[in-house]
Amino acid sequence: MSIDAEAIADRRRLRRKLSFWRIAGFSGLIAAVAAIGYAAADRMGYGGVQQQIARISVDGLITGNQQRMADLMQRVGDSHLVSGVVISVNSPGGTTTGSEELYRNIRRLSEKKPVVTFVDGTAASGGYITAMASDYIVARETSLVGSIGVLFQYPDLSGLMQTVGVKVEEVKSSPLKAEPSPFKPTSPEARAALQQVVGDTYDWFRNLVRERRRLNESELAAASTGQVFNGRQGLPMKLVDKVGGERDAVAWLEQERKIPKDLPVRDWKPRSDRDISLFAMAATAVDLLGFERVAEVLRRTEVHAGMAQLDGLLVVWQPSEK
Repeated sequence: MSIDAEAIADRRRLRRKLSFWRIAGFSGLIAAVAAIGYAAADRMGYGGVQQQIARISVDGLITGNQQRMADLMQRVGDSHLVSGVVISVNSPGGTTTGSEELYRNIRRLSEKKPVVTFVDGTAASGGYITAMASDYIVARETSLVGSIGVLFQYPDLSGLMQTVGVKVEEVKSSPLKAEPSPFKPTSPEARAALQQVVGDTYDWFRNLVRERRRLNESELAAASTGQVFNGRQGLPMKLVDKVGGERDAVAWLEQERKIPKDLPVRDWKPRSDRDISLFAMAATAVDLLGFERVAEVLRRTEVHAGMAQLDGLLVVWQPSEK
């Protein structure tokens, strides 16, 4: 049976309509995927798709494993979209090894990009080691900096064990093996050995401050007593270069490192930085319900739980709660 010319024309028109809608649908899908990808890139630490200043946040306790931060700084350093970097610090410190590794990662990043530090709260002890990794430090007037010192803490449970009638036996290869032990009082020899380690690490910390902040001996002695200072106090002591906000840190990048003006500041985060503790989730939930004091207790409990996991030498500020 033959098909007349009108039917053939109708079929052709139908095919053209179908092709149009297929192309339109495919184009819409591409646009949607691009939009989602843009948003996801910004949230997952790719920083978006425009020339920018990267903000890398160092918050909370600094632990010994800094691999995710190292990977992040590698990505930031290799990105052609990043003109400069703001290291935003709000940390009381943590382990000496973690703080040292973080410091060295930032120094490597500074070989590729201009880097400035903004102290948005606290940069104490290991947090201050992190802050010194850049060539310029901006802190708020009430931010806390310093706490230049080293700490080694351990419990003595020997009195409690005597009370409950428990005794620990041990066989070891040498007198200072596994010292100090929580199961017996620390011997003078063990205490002296620990003091040597603490003292040597303290010398390393002080030398780092002397070199990075260009302090003479009297200035270094005044700054390295172990105490914290606010931004106003830290400025004449050369612990910070300027008191102000993040905008002042960006202005330094623009003026001294000649990056383009008015670039957006984008958060860059570790790719797997999505771990939320039970304490954090509970604190957020009760805070939304209006129980602010309970939320604060939960957040402080999370911090203390993190402190309990730190091991070895510490460069951390631990204010007394008495």
